[in-house]
Amino acid sequence: MVLGALFNFSASSSTTPVEKDKRASISSTASSSDSESTASGSSGARDSSTMGSKERANGTGAEEGDSLLTPATSNYNDMQEMLGGAGPSAKAASDSTPTTPTIPTPTPSYTSIYTTPPPITYPYTPAIALSDLPGIAYALELFLSSKMFESEAYCRESDVRMERLYFATGYGLIQCVKGLMSYEDDDLLAGIAHTKQGNLIANAHRKKAAFFGSRLAGYVVSAVHSGGNNTAFIKSMTDVERHAELVYAESLFEKALLGIMYSGDWLAFIKEALNMRTTISIYRQLGTYIDAMDASYASSSSSSATDPSIDAHFRSGVYLGVGMSNIILSLMPGKLMTLVELFGYHGDRRLGLEMLMRAGGWVEGEDEPRVGAAEEGVRRSICDMALLIFHLVLSSFTFDGVDVKVASKILKWNLKRYPNGVFFLFGAGRLGLMHSQPRKAIEYYTKAMEVQKQYRNLHHISFWEIAIANLALWDLEASLGCWRELEREATWSKSIYSYGMAVCLLESGRDDKAKKEEAAKLMEKVPSLRQKIAGKSIPMEKLVARKARKFHSQHQRLALPALEMAYLFQGITHAPRTVIVQKMLPEVDRCLTELGVYDEVVAREQEKENVEKAGGDGKDVTEKEQKEREKRYFGGEGYWDDYCLAMFLRGVCMRYVAYPDPDAELDPTEELSGIIPQADAARASELAFRAVFEHGPKIDLDHHLVYHAHYELGRLLSNLPPTSFPSPKSPKSPTNSHHTLSHTHSHASSHSGGGAHAENHTASETAALEQFELILSGKYLEVGPSGRKGKYSMENALVMRTHAAVAVLGKGGRL
Repeated sequence: MVLGALFNFSASSSTTPVEKDKRASISSTASSSDSESTASGSSGARDSSTMGSKERANGTGAEEGDSLLTPATSNYNDMQEMLGGAGPSAKAASDSTPTTPTIPTPTPSYTSIYTTPPPITYPYTPAIALSDLPGIAYALELFLSSKMFESEAYCRESDVRMERLYFATGYGLIQCVKGLMSYEDDDLLAGIAHTKQGNLIANAHRKKAAFFGSRLAGYVVSAVHSGGNNTAFIKSMTDVERHAELVYAESLFEKALLGIMYSGDWLAFIKEALNMRTTISIYRQLGTYIDAMDASYASSSSSSATDPSIDAHFRSGVYLGVGMSNIILSLMPGKLMTLVELFGYHGDRRLGLEMLMRAGGWVEGEDEPRVGAAEEGVRRSICDMALLIFHLVLSSFTFDGVDVKVASKILKWNLKRYPNGVFFLFGAGRLGLMHSQPRKAIEYYTKAMEVQKQYRNLHHISFWEIAIANLALWDLEASLGCWRELEREATWSKSIYSYGMAVCLLESGRDDKAKKEEAAKLMEKVPSLRQKIAGKSIPMEKLVARKARKFHSQHQRLALPALEMAYLFQGITHAPRTVIVQKMLPEVDRCLTELGVYDEVVAREQEKENVEKAGGDGKDVTEKEQKEREKRYFGGEGYWDDYCLAMFLRGVCMRYVAYPDPDAELDPTEELSGIIPQADAARASELAFRAVFEHGPKIDLDHHLVYHAHYELGRLLSNLPPTSFPSPKSPKSPTNSHHTLSHTHSHASSHSGGGAHAENHTASETAALEQFELILSGKYLEVGPSGRKGKYSMENALVMRTHAAVAVLGKGGRL
């Protein structure tokens, strides 16, 4: 999903007087927009500055001198002044020191060379297709600066017939983005129509193969298109034909993606999947061509390892395509990956990330890119955005290759270039969450809504993320407000939005009759709001629908629904430790008190010696006493489901108290006196998870808790120091975890071979691997008969995360 590549060709001067007026009109429109943006930006900056000062005084805002917040709230948009032009500041300096020689200030690497509309050549012929590249680069500059309407208008006026290679496909990309954001049928159909038009235009510009059958075979059978014949064929193309080949692949991917989203059935999915396979094949051919040309040039020249005859903008497109193809393939589940590999495809994640980094000249250990805005290919910004998506978004279910520090430096540079760029403000907000600083995240997402009011659907991304950030702060009223906005306007998942509203109402208004009634009405309609993509239900929608049905079957009651939702959306993962201890754990304790087991759980955690049972206090509870306890809890309805949920969430909370997320930047001003000691929190977390295993067979509905508990226990164990585990030569453990760890080992052996891959891991990694292998074994774990029917909730997502966790073990990372 990319725009066209930028090429440093000077445009012909065959512009008619009418066309000159058109260019002047566009320039005037853009300039007017700049003025309005600057005025509103000044107000926004003043408001943000005031807010930031108050928050710093209260100790809740970002630290002074924060490397991202400063440029994100900047109002500095005068490119001419950055380029050394005679702006007001420069003039004042000149008047005050007229005779003092000045040293020219180096142009910042992020300064764009496209600040005014470049001329467009008319009439259009395919031979001059590349002369449009400065124009499409300018359109992209407008789009990434949050001037979406101006970008659309410029593309339409530059190519009224939508016949020009880069304007037709570039405009198609904009419509694709709009369709995916809104998920409305009209927008999806408009996106499909424009991407199809762009695809047809690109196809008309391509080089025609001598024999169509051999070319088609090259897309289907990897052994054909991986050979040298296709490299020679690409080499025989003109520059325009090579660009057209690249643009054809891009527009085909966009059309396929929109087709899958719109149709919602398997037949369309298979059809569009074949188109995606064609796209990947073309990218592989173009990547092989560049490698061959670079190798040939390097063998005859010692000055450069890259062939200068290949323009940087074509390179950036190939890097983007090859990079994203490898990353997407590397994320596929094991069974699907096996099928894909039959066609000769394999995802190399390291290569994919390297390609995306290469487009911007990003090098490990260097804060500034080696490729500046003046030398870049136009797809460079999209490559940067792809890297941010991988490191900050896809990292929620994968670990290998994730580097939040890389994302931070890419964001810092791009926020200087696009201080009001909504997409990079989204990235800054996501980085705030990754750092477990939800307040900072909310500031960025709020800023993203302030600087861009043209595409209302982009606000929905902010509302979604702010809702989750407020769950991480356990501000249920604020989160409720965001879910309300989404439920009223957004169309992506009405069932999740409605469920989010309902659970916030339930937990924030336990004694409020009106809130309970509103929550009940929302829960009633959640199951009917589900939708399908590619013929398949959305797993999260299936889960919330089940929860909504359970709510009504239990006489309008759910245990800890908002905290469970916070877990599912990683709100607990990114919560500050003080919030976990002071707000989230008390919610769990209240539930355990209602279950009648809180005192036992605390006593169990405080014991210095292990006992046989993980869920009790070492004292036997008679069957009669247990029956009475269950009866007191809403007549015993859902007792063990709620018990296991409460213990699972206690285990998760305690884990993040003991071992915060690896990317968390802990607040130095955080009050640590109320934080539970690390060893105590780790022990409490392990005991809570093992209580879920002990009582898992008694669960009636929420069987997924057992499998998620094994996953979270594995992550906890991977963080423990090696001294926490028994030596193979010693019959006794030096810690309190000996009994349970021995149990884990024997249990894993019976299910999956007892850790066959453990010989290269530390003791903590081996213990973690045993838990992960239990999940990947595909066998039923500690569940009763009702849990042995079909899949459990969120199974595919959990298996994917577990595979990702296994892949990163032994590589120095923490889970």
